[in-house]
Amino acid sequence: MKTKMIRQSVTFKAPPHEVYELLMDSQKHSVLTGSQAKISKKTGEAFSIYDGEIEGINLELIPDKKIVQSWRYSDWPKGHFSEVTFLLTEDSGNTRLNFVQVGVPEERYQDIKQGWLDYYWTPMRNLLED
Repeated sequence: MKTKMIRQSVTFKAPPHEVYELLMDSQKHSVLTGSQAKISKKTGEAFSIYDGEIEGINLELIPDKKIVQSWRYSDWPKGHFSEVTFLLTEDSGNTRLNFVQVGVPEERYQDIKQGWLDYYWTPMRNLLED
């Protein structure tokens, strides 16, 4: 299977801790996505978001700085995972989030690339900056 990589960068008017918690706290993530999220804050443990449509494992967690996870969408080929990395950097009270997702199936690339904008970065901005 051919795969592609997504790279995106976004800035939020909020400190890194708030951005990290929105991604890693089950209750806050559920509010963000409008769906059930079960997220462990421990390396090596599993998570499930979007009512189980996406699942994976926390590979590396550095609170308020870095999140690395394996991600698998329910309609992907059996056993195939991508790897996502969220790097959080503080800049004058704002947070710069640099995002990379490797291993995205080529046929899903455009949908997933746009999905990060529509289902994560825009709602995150709305929640964090209101």
